[in-house]
Amino acid sequence: MSRRRVFDIDFPEAQPEAAPEASAPVPAGTRPPKASAKAPVPPAARLGAGARDGRRGPMAAAIQENSEALRQRQSAEAQIRAENDRLAHEFVGLRRLGLVIELVPLDQVKTGKLTRDRAPKRDPEIDELKDSIRALGLSNPIRVEASGEGHELVQGLRRLTAFRELLAETGDVEAYGRIPAALTPQGETLEGLYRRMVDENLVRRDISFAEMAALARAYHEDPQTNARSLDEAIATLFGSAGRQKRVYIRNFAHLLERVGEGLRHPEAMPRALGLATLKRLEAEEGGAKALLRTLRAAPADRGEEEEMGLLRLFAEGGAAALGLAVEAEAGRTPAAALDKREVNFLWKGRGVRCAAARGRLELRTDRDFTALSPEKLERAARAFFKILDAEG
Repeated sequence: MSRRRVFDIDFPEAQPEAAPEASAPVPAGTRPPKASAKAPVPPAARLGAGARDGRRGPMAAAIQENSEALRQRQSAEAQIRAENDRLAHEFVGLRRLGLVIELVPLDQVKTGKLTRDRAPKRDPEIDELKDSIRALGLSNPIRVEASGEGHELVQGLRRLTAFRELLAETGDVEAYGRIPAALTPQGETLEGLYRRMVDENLVRRDISFAEMAALARAYHEDPQTNARSLDEAIATLFGSAGRQKRVYIRNFAHLLERVGEGLRHPEAMPRALGLATLKRLEAEEGGAKALLRTLRAAPADRGEEEEMGLLRLFAEGGAAALGLAVEAEAGRTPAAALDKREVNFLWKGRGVRCAAARGRLELRTDRDFTALSPEKLERAARAFFKILDAEG
């Protein structure tokens, strides 16, 4: 009798598989018949098949949805960051071009860095500008450069003056306490700041040659600039102007250098009068001293017409004409006038030159006599002869 081991397991003997039933022969060109029934599929197998054909359970679906939402959020955040970076770079570029407008408090705007192109006296057109600002606001902002805790004015002295006067008159801090300003980035050279100011003025028709010449002289005399000569200063500041215009500016600069300290209204000087005055100064020795002496002796509160009349007298007759005019104004009859039969005097701020000869009398002044009617000229001539006959 054999001993049996404890851990032996008796497996049922495998039953031999039943031999398939013999089937009838299949005719050529036909398929064998399908099985009539399939074996039942276990539930676990059915679940596995569902996962394989695309269907997921609730937990798997939730995980997939959360992952997709996270990817969409990360993509949106990346797009927002990229857009913010683009806008920041665009803002910096616009600010560098001076296209960013800010409201700057008036007390933070300084005007001491650049020599202004305008005369220090009050501009009579400020009142018109103030009326426009009251009605429509400021359409063209000033330009400033950041300087420490404030801003340095580059362009727009008249606009700044108008805002300051409106604030003083109305006390409306909300409307006039701050002024729209385009910001110029720090670091721009002094030459660039001057060019910005000058280029704006070149498009204004009312800027005079005397004012441009005064600015060129101030730029040349400024130790912080690199202009070694007056011509270099003019070429730097007025490079966008035509060659002939730069020549006129140079001539006016030479005129101001000689007699500028005696002028009260240089901005009112026409181009032709300035050039004629300079020509007489260069041709007549001692003419500059005589003209400067006459200007200093004239009333300090004289108007533009009176000062331009003195310049016309000098341009036409030189220092001698000025002396005759001064003596005539004082009520004296100069002997030189009797010898030359020539009288020069001022009439309503205009210089008048009267030259007499046998059978001829000539009057010269800055006035268009062709605009007068023949009747008015005749009445003036009759009144002239009537005065001559009455005084003998």
